[in-house]
Amino acid sequence: MTPLRSGAALRERARAPEASELAQIPWLQRLTESERQRAVDALVVTQAQVGDYICRIGRPVTYWFGLVDGLLKMSNDDSQGPVITFTGVAPGGWFGEGTVLKHEQYRYNIQALRRSHVAGLPVETFDWLLDHSIGFNRFVMFQLNERLGQFIAAREIDRINNPDLRVARNLAALFHPLLSPNVGGILRITQQELAYLVGLSRQRVNEALSTLAEKGWIRIEYGGLRVLDLAALRQGEL
Repeated sequence: MTPLRSGAALRERARAPEASELAQIPWLQRLTESERQRAVDALVVTQAQVGDYICRIGRPVTYWFGLVDGLLKMSNDDSQGPVITFTGVAPGGWFGEGTVLKHEQYRYNIQALRRSHVAGLPVETFDWLLDHSIGFNRFVMFQLNERLGQFIAAREIDRINNPDLRVARNLAALFHPLLSPNVGGILRITQQELAYLVGLSRQRVNEALSTLAEKGWIRIEYGGLRVLDLAALRQGEL
C-alpha cells in the first residue's frame, strides 16, 4: 500500500471516538471540563490495517496521534537501506509531540504491525491546549522528558550484543508506565511482532523469551507476555 493510499484510507475511516476509547486517552483526565470538551470535539479515531502508515517521512504534521489499541512501530526510511526500528508504540502511547510542536515534516515512519485503532488530535487543537491548559502542558513536558530517556536507552540497546538482553530491554520499553500507560501487566504481542521490533529472527526471540521466563522476569501467557520483574528487564544482566 502506498503512503498516499494509506493516508487516504485512514481519513476515510475516521470517526468520532466512543466513550470507551476516550477512557483510554491518559491526558484527557488532566484537563478542565471546558478544555476536555474542546479536545473531545476535535478528536477522531481511525482503524489502521497491518502495514498502514500513520506517519510517513517527509509528510507534514496534521495531527498528534495516540494508540488506543493495537501495536505500532517507529522506523527509518527504508529507501536508504535496511529498516531500523527505533521503538514500538503500545496501547495508551501518544507520539510525535516534538514534530507537532515544531510544525515540521515527519523524520520517521509509524506503521501498524497489526490492526490498530489510532486517535488523532488536530494540530490546531494541540496548539490551543498548549496555550490554555497547564495540565496539558505538564503532560507534554513529561512526555518529552521520558521520550528523551527512551531514545538514549535505544542507542544503548543497539550496542548490546547479547540477544537475550536486547529482547529484555525492548520489552521494558513497551511496558513504560508513562509512554505506554494502558499496557498494564500483560502485553498482547506475538513473537513475530516482537521480532520486527527487536530486529531478530522469530526463532531467536523465542529462545530469548524462554531465557527471560526461566530467570523469572516474564511469564509467557496465551497471546501475550506478563512482566514479573520490570526492573530486571530494564537493568538486569544475563
